[in-house]
Amino acid sequence: MHDPIPFASRARALMPAALALALAACAVGPDHVRPDMPLPARFDAAEGAPAALQATPDANAPFWEAFDDPVLSRLVDEALLANHDLRIALSRYDRANALLRGARFDRFPTVTASATASDGRSSADQLPGVPRDARDAESYEASAVASWELDLFGRVRRSVESQGADAAASAADLEALQVAIIGEVVGGYVDLRGLQARLAVARDNADNQRETLRLVDARLEAGRGTEFDTSRTRAQLESTLARVPALEAAEAVQMHRLAVLTGQAPAALRDVLSEPRPLPALPARFDPGTPGELVRRRPDVRAAEQRLHAATARIGVATADLFPRFTLGGLIGSQAIDSSALFERASETRLVALGIDWSFLDIGRVRARIAAADADAEGELARYQQTVLRALEDTENALVRYARARDEDAHLTQAAADSARAAELARVRFDAGAADLFEVLDAERSRLQAEDALADVRTRSVGGAVGVYRALAGGWPSRLPARETVAGR
Repeated sequence: MHDPIPFASRARALMPAALALALAACAVGPDHVRPDMPLPARFDAAEGAPAALQATPDANAPFWEAFDDPVLSRLVDEALLANHDLRIALSRYDRANALLRGARFDRFPTVTASATASDGRSSADQLPGVPRDARDAESYEASAVASWELDLFGRVRRSVESQGADAAASAADLEALQVAIIGEVVGGYVDLRGLQARLAVARDNADNQRETLRLVDARLEAGRGTEFDTSRTRAQLESTLARVPALEAAEAVQMHRLAVLTGQAPAALRDVLSEPRPLPALPARFDPGTPGELVRRRPDVRAAEQRLHAATARIGVATADLFPRFTLGGLIGSQAIDSSALFERASETRLVALGIDWSFLDIGRVRARIAAADADAEGELARYQQTVLRALEDTENALVRYARARDEDAHLTQAAADSARAAELARVRFDAGAADLFEVLDAERSRLQAEDALADVRTRSVGGAVGVYRALAGGWPSRLPARETVAGR
């Protein structure tokens, strides 16, 4: 008996119900929950910390601006804009966002349009007894096809969720690389100024030792000295001068590194950086906050959490394969043997179909994929926990190094002042004949060592402050490097 209700009409009647069912369905697989790790209430290195660690600055302020050095600020701005490692990370971020946009389209119907026009002739064997002209045939067809997966079990939603977490992880990776690059720029700049300070110490001591050699030569010419005294004095001067080339080489290497970090040729910053400037001043005070605040602020921790989120969502993608996949399809078009009749009512074609795809006999492979997704998520959980522990370790180490370098700086400041005073007194005693040359040379050697050690520890003190800021990941701008397109695009 012929059904009085056409199939197309019944299918259209079912579509709202199918849509409601799809939207109300639950997504299979576990939901992501931030792992709960036990954290200490405060950093161990901050217990009994000096006043330099006991204030609360604006954690979002660019920390290098506190050094009040325009050259340093310029270098940081150039690195943020032109560093090639940052541009590589930006391309990965853009790629992840593009894939996320593509994944989101899976939630909507896919619509395609096509059209064909053909003019063919069948052979006499295909149509026996039919005249040649009657074997010619023309055909014209135009259609639009829509296909939509009814996401009853959340396969598409979990896929979009996973891609969104991957995109968020790429954004955190970019921010983490900013932390690393700017930390390297500021640290390299501090090292450069420290090397220039040590060069100044070596050259200043060489000048003092030249003056000592001049006095010894004058005593020799006056018959009051010996060749032994002259040779010993000249040997000490040459030893001091020998420090200069190595320090100059290290200075040039730091200039080259800073240039490349800012996206320039190695020698591009020589004129800008060759003029010595004092070391940036140490920050008056800063507060490391709490480990809980650190975990929320560190971009590498956020990236690890987002990768765990993505891996958790992929468990749902794999689990959805245990259930049937429903697809709603439709076609509307026109077909005719004459182009003038292509879009007439009599040439209309249409189709509405509900498809079911269920590989229920392939359950072993599906469960294997679920087990693999579970293993990936367990690995990402361990990676997240390890990242948190390393963040705490980095911060504890940075705080300890900074505090100890400040203590060392205080002692070496006094040692350098005393050594300079001793060298001056030894020279006065030598001129008065109350001391021999050995005392003068020994005092000058001690002065060089103390002043060089002081310049080195002050470099490490400022570098230690940079290390604390880098570990805390505070005060980093959300600026993106410049985008450049491939030639011809």
